[in-house]
Order: sequence, then C-alpha cells, then structure tokens
Amino acid sequence: MKAVRVHTFGGPEVLKVESDVPIPVHSETQVLIRVGSAGVNPVDTYIRMGLFAQLPTLPYIPGRDGSGTIEKVGSKVDTLKEGDRVFFSGASGSYAEYVACESHSVFHLADRLSFAQGAALGVPYFTAYRAIFIKGKAKAGDRVLVHGASGAVGLAACQIAKAHGMTVVGTAGSPQGMELVKNNGAHLVFNHREKGYLELAAEAVGGDGFDVIIENASDINLGSDLTVIGPGARVVIVGNRGNVEISPRFLMTEEASIVGCALFRSTPEEWRQTAASVVAGVEMGFLTPFIDREYPMETVQEAHAHVLSHEGGSRGKLVLTMT
Repeated sequence: MKAVRVHTFGGPEVLKVESDVPIPVHSETQVLIRVGSAGVNPVDTYIRMGLFAQLPTLPYIPGRDGSGTIEKVGSKVDTLKEGDRVFFSGASGSYAEYVACESHSVFHLADRLSFAQGAALGVPYFTAYRAIFIKGKAKAGDRVLVHGASGAVGLAACQIAKAHGMTVVGTAGSPQGMELVKNNGAHLVFNHREKGYLELAAEAVGGDGFDVIIENASDINLGSDLTVIGPGARVVIVGNRGNVEISPRFLMTEEASIVGCALFRSTPEEWRQTAASVVAGVEMGFLTPFIDREYPMETVQEAHAHVLSHEGGSRGKLVLTMT
C-alpha cells in the first residue's frame, strides 16, 4: 500500500510517501479499514518532531484518526461488518491507504457526513468533550470561554458546550474566523488580537468571570486567562507551544484550578463515555465538523507546515485524502 512514513524525527521534510509498505494484518479484535481521509492534528507534528510524551518506534506511519470503509473484520468483532462507513480515533498509522484498528475505537459514520468530515471527529471532538466534561467538570448554565475557538478543537468545543446548555464565548484572530465561530455555537465572539477583548468578554457574561476556560494556546493566553476566572473556575489546557509566566494569586483568590487535558490519558470508561456522546451528537445533528482544507497524501509536508501556522488564524480541520 501507499503510506506516509517517518524514519527520523524532525521537520516536515522527514515525512516520506512510500508505495511499497505492507498492508497491516488485523487481529481477531480489530478491523481493517480502507482509509478515505485522515485527520491532520497538531499532536501529529509534535510526535514527528520527537517532542511528545509517548513516541513511536521508528520508522512509523503518522496519524491517529480518520475515516473510511471496513475491508475485513476480526473473528471476535460483532458490532461492525465489511462495507460499513466508519470513523476511528486512537488508531496508529492513519496516514495510509489501510489501517488496522481495535473495534472499540471504530464507530459508524453518519450518512450525512463525508469521509473528510469523519476524519475531523476523532481527535478534535473527543478532546473537546474530555476538556469540557471530564477535566473541566462543566454543566448546563456554566459560562464557558473557548480561547482560540476557530480551530478544529475550538469549534468542536463551541458546538458541544452550546448543545449542553452552556453560555459560550469564543475568540478568534480574523473576521472570517470570528464568523466561523459564531456559526458553530458561540453566543458571543471576540477578536483576540484587539486590546481589552478579554475584559469585554467577561463583562458580556455578567462580569463575574468564567466558570470554564478551554485554552488552546496556553503559552500566549494563560496569564491573562486568570484575570477573568470566576469562583472555583477550571482552566483546561488543551494546547501549548512554550513557557508562560502566571500569578498564582488569581487562583488563590477564586480557589480556581488549572488542569491539563491529554486524550491519550483516557481510561476505558472515559473513552466509552466520550465516544457515546460524540456519536449521539453527530446522529442528532448538533455536531458537524468544518473542513478547512483537504490535502492529497503527496502534499503531507505542506499539510504539516500549515497546521502549525498562525497566519490568518486557524479555521477548522485539515485532512489528508487517500482516494
């Protein structure tokens, strides 16, 4: 099969498209999926650079989520069948024409969604759900700030939070990004490039601070986030690309907390809870991924350069197409 492989950690140039890669052999608890689209996530770039907590053995095929059609089914799998349209999350090696995936990480893809949209569900929506509910302990009526809301995880967080009865405020860095955030669940949107935007956001929800903040760029925003937290607030760190200086006094005053969020830390029970909620949201129609751009597999280096670029702000999900 054709696949993207990495033989040494480094920049986008280490991503090589190879055409003689063996098709993976699925086990009795796995299914073999012909991949239609694969998600391109920031975490994929951190792994490629050798900067992630858990690194694969070289050489490896990148990619953790995607969508496609089931080609073969393991003998112990009874919830899926050949020909099913599916999406998957938590796999290893989705930047390929075929991937073998444990059945508990494979889910039916609603007919209304394309393969590209299916590839945008796994990491972004599972991460957003984990950040809001499992780590952020959010509930209906809470005031939620999604910082950097125009990216894939941010848009997912806005959709999920609104659907569960929360007041959602999003930020973005361009008029186009702001419009996208508004169209995907945020009640209010502010431009995070404008001076004083956080104070205006806090005033707009009553002036008592936010209950939950979903932070996609903590190295930039965390210090200022702490100036707009309410009593007992939870600031959930979803994204970070550097160091930041904060004043713990804000946390002391409000008895608030900062908590990290990493999807790979999910317990089996948390994974089942997350998957059930995301699948139900898709089936009911209130969760719909937005695709920014689709890249052919041969342009994977460009996709990896784009996913970390801040030019014009993030706008939804990037995916690789395999067919």
